Amino acid sequence: QVQLVESGGGTVQAGDSLRLSCAASGSTSISYAMGWFRQAPGKEREFVAAIHWRGGTTYYADSVKGRFTIFRDNAKNTVYLQMNSLKPEDTAVYYCALGVGVAFYSWYYRAEAYNYWGQGTQVTVSL
Repeated sequence: QVQLVESGGGTVQAGDSLRLSCAASGSTSISYAMGWFRQAPGKEREFVAAIHWRGGTTYYADSVKGRFTIFRDNAKNTVYLQMNSLKPEDTAVYYCALGVGVAFYSWYYRAEAYNYWGQGTQVTVSL
């Protein structure tokens, strides 16, 4: 079993930065990937960013490319989402997720492909 604990959400103004953290504990396989998704009120959960734990390959949604960076600390089993130049449309509950499937490139953007989820952390961006 894997547990994911997120932290770092909050309320900021447009243009500000935030860094989210997600610490993984429990049984994790050697080859896995972690992703960040978000869900705004009345909207479906959407992909934000993902990283392959071993190879470090990263993917981003077009809406955050150039503003957000996903990176990992192997020693701490922690993945981070650095969010810069935040916009009001980034307001959402952000979830981290861990997936253990192979062929990461084929499923990184699909929420249903991830096996474990964190509890979510609220990010609110005001004008």
